Formats: sequence, structure tokens, C-alpha cells
Amino acid sequence: MTVFIESECDFKFDFDHEKIANDVINAAMDLLEFPFEAEVSITITDNDGIQAINKEFRDIDSPTDVLSFPMIDYEEAGNFDHIEASDDLFNPETGEVILGDIVLNVPRIYSQAEEYGHSVLREYAFLIAHSMLHLFGFDHMTEEDASVMEEKQREILDYLGISRD
Repeated sequence: MTVFIESECDFKFDFDHEKIANDVINAAMDLLEFPFEAEVSITITDNDGIQAINKEFRDIDSPTDVLSFPMIDYEEAGNFDHIEASDDLFNPETGEVILGDIVLNVPRIYSQAEEYGHSVLREYAFLIAHSMLHLFGFDHMTEEDASVMEEKQREILDYLGISRD
């Protein structure tokens, strides 16, 4: 597995953010039984950075907590059967499936951790777990879909022992 992490802003977490990102991505892949090695890119930015990306790609001119850009179109969320038939989904140099990009907003990570009454580490891990599910084709547009995502997010964080302390 390859995780590329790019920082576009100055920030300081009191935990190893690269290790946590790798742990969450691995846990998501394990729990969803993703059958390939994978590549994920994470960009860590601030309100202005994520607002610019949100405007450019979603035509929404406001900051958000996280953005996910899946590289795979799924007929059914979490069904990976079709991936092997698509050579263009694999990095030709590594053979890894290119899952997509995650963009995290540091100020929102801090404010939401405070708002929800849990640690910054938990919020950071939660947003990566949430994004990984989007990279696997899950969404939360209906109550039923949101419920499925919430359960899978909980499973990933529980698997890692990251609670809502």
C-alpha cells in the first residue's frame, strides 16, 4: 500500500498523523476485504485551500471538513469484482489500484473535535475512514445509505481502538 501525504498548510497534531492515516486506510481495506494493494493520496489543507478545491470541483464556494475523489466507479458500493478487468485503475509502475484522493481541512478537524466532544485524533481518523468508504463507492445520500456508512465507519474505528473519548 502506498499513501501519499501532501501538506498545504502549517499544522501540528499531537499524534503521528502519517501512521494514523496508514492505519485507518489499512483497516478500511481489511474490513471491506479489498483484494488488491492500493494507492491513496491525502492532501492536508486549511479552510481557504479546501474552499478553492470545493469550488473548482463541486461548484460549492465554501469550506468543508473533507473531500473525497474516488477514481473508481462502482455499480455497487464495496463490490470490487470489476476492478481486475480495468487495467487503467492500476498504477503501471506499482501494480497498485489507484483508489483516489482525500482532502482534509485542519481547522475543521480541530473545531469538529471540540464540537463533538472527542479528540483531534479521533476526528482525523473518522474523516479518513469516512473518505475511504467514499473511495469504495459508499455514499450517504439516503438515510439507509447513511446508516450503512455510519456502521462501517464505527467498525473501522473500533477495529483500531479509536473511541469517542
